[in-house]
Amino acid sequence: MAPPILKLDDIHLSFGGAPLLDGAGLQVEPGERICLVGRNGSGKSTLLKIAAGLAEAQSGEVFRHPSATIRYLEQSPDFGEFSTVQAYAEAGLGPGDDPYRVTYLLSHLGLTGEEHPSTLSGGEARRAALARVMAPEPDILLLDEPTNHLDLTTIEWLEGELNGSRSALVVISHDRRFLEKVSNATVWLDRGTSRRLDRGFAFFEEWRDKVLEEEEIEQHKLGRAIEREEHWLRYGVTARRKRNVRRLGELHAMRAEYRSHKGPQGTVQATAVDARESGKLVVEAEKITKSFGERTVVQPFSTRIHRGDRIGLVGPNGAGKTTLLKMLTGQLAPDSGTIKLGTNLQIATLDQKREDLNLEDTLAHYLTDGRGENLLVNGEQKHVTGYMKDFLFQPEQARTPIRNLSGGERARLMLARILARPSNLLILDEPTNDLDIETLDLLQEIVSGFAGTVILVSHDRDFLDRTVTSTIVPANIEAPDGRWIEYAGGYSDMLAQRRGAEQERKKAEKAAEKPKSEQQAKPAADKSKGKLSYKQKFALENLPKQMEEAEAKAAKIEEKMADPNLFTKDPAGFNKLAAELEALRGKITAMEEEWLELEMLREEMEG
Repeated sequence: MAPPILKLDDIHLSFGGAPLLDGAGLQVEPGERICLVGRNGSGKSTLLKIAAGLAEAQSGEVFRHPSATIRYLEQSPDFGEFSTVQAYAEAGLGPGDDPYRVTYLLSHLGLTGEEHPSTLSGGEARRAALARVMAPEPDILLLDEPTNHLDLTTIEWLEGELNGSRSALVVISHDRRFLEKVSNATVWLDRGTSRRLDRGFAFFEEWRDKVLEEEEIEQHKLGRAIEREEHWLRYGVTARRKRNVRRLGELHAMRAEYRSHKGPQGTVQATAVDARESGKLVVEAEKITKSFGERTVVQPFSTRIHRGDRIGLVGPNGAGKTTLLKMLTGQLAPDSGTIKLGTNLQIATLDQKREDLNLEDTLAHYLTDGRGENLLVNGEQKHVTGYMKDFLFQPEQARTPIRNLSGGERARLMLARILARPSNLLILDEPTNDLDIETLDLLQEIVSGFAGTVILVSHDRDFLDRTVTSTIVPANIEAPDGRWIEYAGGYSDMLAQRRGAEQERKKAEKAAEKPKSEQQAKPAADKSKGKLSYKQKFALENLPKQMEEAEAKAAKIEEKMADPNLFTKDPAGFNKLAAELEALRGKITAMEEEWLELEMLREEMEG
């Protein structure tokens, strides 16, 4: 086993109340990939800051190898006086580091490097900080929520980049799938102390549950032992004659241990407040379109969303997910086509940007809208402090300003407010950001069991797989062009259906490959003759009509595939349509290329 390049041992830290860290530790060896997990507020970010040297423990030992380089991704980067993102990122390089790495990373993270830091959104600032810490390829990379504000394509790229890096890694993330992909060890921070599992995150939850079960058994045994000793004190013959001082001392010690035991933090107790039932048809979109200038965000798209459906919107940043979401919920009018909303809709929205939060509000004021000390939950009056406990907030936090909460606590607070309001249509925009795993589990149960309808935007693949009944994605994920396709099932189901359609398309292309190559060879052969052949003239005149007919056929297929129940009723038929559509698109592209080549040849001969 290689010696550690970073070691934190018996770390203690408190902020006046109960200890935040009470003997926690962390050990990192060269090339290790550790995920640091724990509840919101358990001290994960604080421990990472101590490891990076940005915070100090009150006691404990911290060892950093003198020659080891460490880079830490902070949640709120400080851009200082830097005039461009490129300059900010390059300032993280050490002597001998390659500046091209900065350009490469910024490009893949969706930045040019020429942006002024003052113009960046929160997500863009995080991506710039990510480029800065990754560019030097340090010995240890400490990442706090690196996937926040990244789209799926970029998250998958980041997974590959980290797995191909020589850096040791300690990462905090709410994204289960990401942690499974990048980790080979797990450190669990719980009640101030840490436990280590020398396996990746995929094995964590089963191990955690086993540890808690064994702890509960041991605590039960301790309670029984105390009962036996107390019985001896009262009724034992020896006890009546002469007190056994040693056994009495042991009993006091057991009592102290039993009283001082801190059980695991409770789980959030919540359900969504149901409103009146909406109509069976919630949203009907018929060939809706939207463009901004010359950029088309939504080409003709049709869908029907029924009561009880849970729809996931997925796609790269800038693909138009928010635009499509606003059109489907009636907040934005389409350029063409029609949107029909169902009856009796009561909508509750969780906004990705958390713009609903006034940081000067107290928790109690925010939850009650300033209307006293009570709120109505499922028809019952409930005191705000009691409701706060359901979401793991302490009663003394009722008068705490929201600005004092961590990112995870703010997300939990917004969840508490939205779930207290009657609704039959939940709109969730990146609901998993900053939530710990246990709260994610609760949110998953709420979404899955919600009697109404849910439309959510998320980059969390695991959450999508566990909750949604259908997924809407761009037809071309790498280069969105406004075409959207709806697939039955979650993210993994969508990928499987796309792979099946792609395989069918390749078969069709292979079958048509020979005739196509002959068509390409003919114009070159006829060029020397000085005029188009009869077949070339015929193709030039008739190809536009054939392309138009093919486009109309493709539109009809897309309309059929827009039925959200099609895959459930007939998965083979759905896959056949998807394959037919892909093959048809390939055929249209081939016809366009052939027509363009013939037109250029005609112009050249006539010119």
